Amino acid sequence: MRKWILMLMCVLGVQTMALADNDKPIQIGQLPTKAQTLITTYFKHHKVALAKMESGLFYKSYDVIFTTGEKLEFDKSGDWTEIQCKASEVPVQVLPAEIRSYVSSTYPGAKVLEIERDGKEYEVKLSNGWEITFDNQFRVIDIDD
Repeated sequence: MRKWILMLMCVLGVQTMALADNDKPIQIGQLPTKAQTLITTYFKHHKVALAKMESGLFYKSYDVIFTTGEKLEFDKSGDWTEIQCKASEVPVQVLPAEIRSYVSSTYPGAKVLEIERDGKEYEVKLSNGWEITFDNQFRVIDIDD
């Protein structure tokens, strides 16, 4: 009986590893609608170098990399999770109004180069080198340089 249980665990472990980290190149038209809309609205003049879907056992996400080096990441429903704009800046219309207001009043002239969000917080990187973390109520919870 022990051997059967051990063998079953090994088979399930191998199957789980085979399904994890499955990256697959895709076309822009295969992205969720929300992701396509964000790209056509704010990044329409950018040329896509790579679009891919990452899937694992319990998740699915999408990455879009432009020839300029800028990168977008989306969750399974097409909501952005990260925007990196090293060659320019994150479109201000994409930024939550509270973050946009805080950055413009506290760091005038600074541009948002990256923004990342998860369920609990937003992390923003500015052109002046500062990194600001906001909670989901848009209160500043950390500042690093």
